This record gives sequence, structure tokens and C-alpha cells, in this order.
Amino acid sequence: MSSLSSPPIHHDPRAVALLLAATLTTMANAAISPALPGLEARFADHPQAALLTRFLVSAPSVAVVLVAGWSGSLADRFGKRRMLLGGVGLFAVAGTAGFALATLEALLISRLILGIAVALIMTSQTALIADYFDGAARSRLLGLQVSARNIGGLVAIGLAGFLALISPMHAFAVHALALLILPVLWRSLPEPARTAPPTPAPDMAEPVARRFDTALWSMAGLQMLTVICFFTMPTQLPFFIAHHGIDNAAVMGGAMVALTLAGALAASRYSALKPRLGHARLLALGYALMGGGMLTLALAQGIEMIVAGAILVGLGFATVVPNFNEIALAATPPHRRGRTAGVLTTAVFLGQILSPLLTLPLLQAVGFTGMFATLAAVLILAALAGLALHLGRARRILPG
Repeated sequence: MSSLSSPPIHHDPRAVALLLAATLTTMANAAISPALPGLEARFADHPQAALLTRFLVSAPSVAVVLVAGWSGSLADRFGKRRMLLGGVGLFAVAGTAGFALATLEALLISRLILGIAVALIMTSQTALIADYFDGAARSRLLGLQVSARNIGGLVAIGLAGFLALISPMHAFAVHALALLILPVLWRSLPEPARTAPPTPAPDMAEPVARRFDTALWSMAGLQMLTVICFFTMPTQLPFFIAHHGIDNAAVMGGAMVALTLAGALAASRYSALKPRLGHARLLALGYALMGGGMLTLALAQGIEMIVAGAILVGLGFATVVPNFNEIALAATPPHRRGRTAGVLTTAVFLGQILSPLLTLPLLQAVGFTGMFATLAAVLILAALAGLALHLGRARRILPG
């Protein structure tokens, strides 16, 4: 375990390597987005071209949901470093395979395999943060992890957009960035010593297990709910902007960039805010920001308010997300950290899949204003619940 003060975070090769690994996880879904129109045109003769090209973006999420929990248990048994290296290697192979594949069905299979790689990376990377670091160092890494994911997604989208100007198939080459990261991981990350499961006293075994299960499933449920609300930004915000008569891809992209950068900034401040506010008040603050952002969107009359609402949502989301991992990992014995990371990873991607399935019927029923107002109410209630937990000093689930 490490202290954040020795060495500084940017001097610790383990921390740098883990953050580089985190940049890959958002890339898997987002990188090929700029190439979708070109891919649809390339496979225009396919009867399901419109559907399958769009599903290429979400296919990795489906695979993550199916295998993340299993991969977490595998990491606990066979080693997290080994799994991370294997995941990054598989990421490079499956991601770049699209460059040479000739059918939509083959592309879809490669994207599903890419999702397996993402599950291996996210699960082992989060668990290794808990293995290598504790205290303030762990808090800072869990915050910076969110920032790294956001920045990695931005870089990947920009680079893939440039490559897509050559050919839509060239966009898949962006996944080769994983090959640059792999040697850094190999040199910088030792395999943590494996610990045998502890044998608690008979009168302590049940309370310890109950505390672990309560923390894990509470945080997984909250994480999924939060992602369901947040994922209305990439899935609905461009249509909302167009609804206001702004049919400009650059403006839509700029709003998403503002959202992403706001999240990266907020996540980088997590470790500074957590000792002052504690988990419960951070959850209250983050949900209040997200709720305020959704309310701003519900009341928006122009692009300025839309961007302001998106920024508030991004700030709030990045404030609450590191809490879920830290709270669950703090309650997890070392020999089960892989499983915990797997469950939390599953919650993230299940929320992404469920979000459009749940919010689209809401949108069709009450319109954009009603949808954003409903989400604002849900998030403000969550903020009040976080405040109530703080006032009630609920230390059993929310330590610190």
C-alpha cells in the first residue's frame, strides 16, 4: 500500500500505468462514432445496415454486462495484473480487427470480443487501485480514474474522426493505442501478493459478510441508477439540441465536450473534497448538481442554458461516481476485490443499456421538458437522501 505523499502521484509508475489503462475503457464505445455514417454507406447493401452499424457502438457494453462479474472472480483466482495485460492485448487485437473485416456480422463479433477486453481491463484496473493504494492515495486514484476515462474518450473520438476522413474502416485503427500502453503496464505493475481468505471469529463472520454485501449491492444499485440518468446526455442531448432548431454537429459536439471536460475537472478534485465532506455529503452535492443540471435542461430556451445544464450534470456525475468504488472497495476483503470491481463494472454498463430503454418511453410520453424534469426530481430526492445519511451519521454503509 502507498501513501499519496510518497511518492507524488505522477511519480508513481503504478498510478500512471493504471490511469493509462483507464483511458481505454471509454474509447471502446465512443471511438467509432464519427465513422458510423461512413460505415452505414459502406454496407448499404446489407438489409439491416442502419440497425447493425448503430449497434456496433453499444455491442461492447452488452459483452461487459455478460462477463464482468465472471472476470472479477477470475481476477481474484488467477491474478489481476495478468488479467489486465491480457485485456489490453485483446483490446488492441479485437479493436483494430475492424480495419480488415469485410462484413457487418464480423465487425459485430469483433466488437463483442472488444467488450470482453473492456470487462477484463475495468475490473482488474479498479481492483489493482485498491490493492496498491489506500487512504488518500486510493481516493485520488479513483477520482483521477474517471478523469482519465473522460479524456481518453475525447482523444479517441478526435483521432477516430480524423482517421474516418480517410476511410470509415480506418477509424478502428485508433484501438492500436493500446499497444503503446501495454509495455508501460508490463514494466510498472507488479502482481500483488495474494492473500488467503481470513477466518473471522464465529461471532464476527456474519456481520462482516453482511457489511460487505450491503455496501457492494447498495453501491452497485446506486451506480446503475446514476448511469441511467446520466446516459440521457449522449443518447438524448443531440436530439434535444436539434429540437431547439440547432442542427449543427459542431454545436452538438461542443456540448458533449463541455460535459466531458466538466466531469474530468470534478473527478480530479474528488480526493480534495472527500476528506472535508465525507461520502454522504459528496453524494448529496453530486446529486444536487446533477438534479440542478437536469432542471436547467427542462427550463432551457436556448443553447446557452443547454450547455450550462450539461456542464452541471457532468460536474455532478463525476462527483458521485468515485464514491461508489471507494465505499464498496473499503468494505471488501482483499481476496474479493476482483469480484467487487466486476459487479460495479456490470452496474455501469447495465445502466448504459437500460438508459435509452427506460428514458425513450418517458420522452415519448411527456416530451423533453417532462423527461428532464422527472430525472431532476429523482436526482434531487437522491441528494436529499445523501444529506439525510450525513445527518443520521450512517457509518455502516458510508464510512468516512
